[in-house]
Amino acid sequence: MKYPLIIFDWDGTLMDSVGRIVSSMQRAAALLSLPAPTVESVREIIGISLEPAIEQLFGRLSSEQFDAFMHVYRQQYVHDDITPSPLFEGAQAMLEGLRARGYTLAVATGKARHGLERVWQEANIHELFHLSRCADETASKPDPRMLNEILTETGFSAHQAVMVGDSVHDMRMAENAGIARIGVSFGAHDAQRLLQHQPLTILDDLATLPSYV
Repeated sequence: MKYPLIIFDWDGTLMDSVGRIVSSMQRAAALLSLPAPTVESVREIIGISLEPAIEQLFGRLSSEQFDAFMHVYRQQYVHDDITPSPLFEGAQAMLEGLRARGYTLAVATGKARHGLERVWQEANIHELFHLSRCADETASKPDPRMLNEILTETGFSAHQAVMVGDSVHDMRMAENAGIARIGVSFGAHDAQRLLQHQPLTILDDLATLPSYV
């Protein structure tokens, strides 16, 4: 067991939710008469906390504008947007297999805690993870704080862990924490961008992850 601690990003890595995030952001902007963000600009912010993400997309909003955006975006993403956001094919079986083999599994996500708990409940896979860190509990990616907190809580050292993610934010965070990283080719950022951060590999299929850990 080379990496007994495996830390996963969520959106775009285990859950096919990039399309829903993009459409919800675009619809929220339209409802609030903000400039329409492009698909590419929204994909660029997936993985970081919502506050810096919103500022990157729309500039600095007033507190009233920010609160209104958060409310409308959450309404869109959770209730109104019907874009499917299932787990990627093979994700659950892969996680179950790793857990059965004794790996410690964690999540480090740009989602807020309530958002992660909601999708965990919907997917019914909460019990597969030993712990998690969310963006509203610690520093946003690519700051390594959430990874360092996971290491502290589990007792593993950086060289015993690997980060699996779909974005350059995941790769940079792992680099900053001194943790090995594995990219996936089917999320927010393409393989060529991820390769700039020297991942162990880029996966086209989650089912192949156990071969590298």
